[in-house]
Amino acid sequence: MKRVAIIGGSLGGLFAANLLHRAGWDVQVYERVNEQLAERGAGVVTHPELFEILARIGIGDDKIGVEVPSRITLDHAGAVIGEHPHPQILTAWGRLYALLRAALPEQRYHCGKHLVDLTQTAELVKAHFVDGTTAEAELLIAADGIRSSVRQLLAPEIAPAYAGYIAWRGLVEEHTLSAATHRQLFGHFGFCLPPREQMLGYPVAGAFNAMEAGKRRYNFVWYRPADEAEVLRLSTDAAGHVYEKGIPPPLIAAGVIGEMRAAAEQTLSPQFAEVVARTVQPFFQPIYDLESPSLVYGRAVLLGDSAFVARPHCGMGVTKAAGDALALTEWLGKLPVDAALAGYSAERVAYGSGIVAHARHLGAYMQAQLRTEQEMRMAERYRTPAAVMRETAVPPGAHLAGA
Repeated sequence: MKRVAIIGGSLGGLFAANLLHRAGWDVQVYERVNEQLAERGAGVVTHPELFEILARIGIGDDKIGVEVPSRITLDHAGAVIGEHPHPQILTAWGRLYALLRAALPEQRYHCGKHLVDLTQTAELVKAHFVDGTTAEAELLIAADGIRSSVRQLLAPEIAPAYAGYIAWRGLVEEHTLSAATHRQLFGHFGFCLPPREQMLGYPVAGAFNAMEAGKRRYNFVWYRPADEAEVLRLSTDAAGHVYEKGIPPPLIAAGVIGEMRAAAEQTLSPQFAEVVARTVQPFFQPIYDLESPSLVYGRAVLLGDSAFVARPHCGMGVTKAAGDALALTEWLGKLPVDAALAGYSAERVAYGSGIVAHARHLGAYMQAQLRTEQEMRMAERYRTPAAVMRETAVPPGAHLAGA
């Protein structure tokens, strides 16, 4: 039985772990955080490919999330100015994490493992952790996200590129919404499009994965232009400390939160302004592009956000990570390891590059500065309500088939 060490125990790592475990590999997952990952305040859009991969792990789609029949766009006054039929199931990061963790034997998941180095031979790779322990395997998978420690060790020249705007995010409890806002928003994937901004939201499972009416949550994502100086200002806590790689949500300065809520009242529809006002702990994330020209470095391989990060407009982050995991598993099932890794890299580099390019086009009109003629063309093409509803959180090309 070949051994695989997976660095990173979030969704990408868990997809790879579950699929390879079922394919007969000796799987061990090493997560940096010292306890079970906390539920994150983020929604997840699903796609048919994701359900197919979950089914291979034994997770049925009846367990996943909340289904909506259509998409609507609201104007500044709160009136519906467009509707697009598109049935889709929306879920939450925490729900998928719980299902994937439960599917993997507990003894194969190790917390508190902070990677500090890698060493390799032609057929083996060894992970070295800060606690002095090591893990040796025939294959090591980097599933440790956009700031991947593995990628920084093996290919430090590959780094995220800031896109020129941020996303404010949050979850509001269903029962705290007014009856009118609940009626108008909760049964749809909703949008509001202030100039050079985009607000979207949709219902997801609630705390402890609750799916009952009244116990669910509403997830929002609000894209706003911000240059790099503004990101640093937003990332400065009340004591003046700057968090250049992302400020923890509880440390975002009260003044920054206040500014954001005031801007919501001024620029968003009343329904979305209410969602923002009633979210207890909003947070923001700078939007990045990340592309890796190769996913294989000896017996170490990149997967998920360690390999490619597309702007969230495609809604493909989780599905792409799951697809990476499935592709890697299938290549390993039909070829020797080195040949399988080469096939995996070629396939998923092409796929990841396409997703990043499409997401870049969808988000161009929200950049702090449009730098090229192509960016300006794409900004015009994708900024209308019809285009936003048709293209957002849809795999590239899927709408052409009527999705």
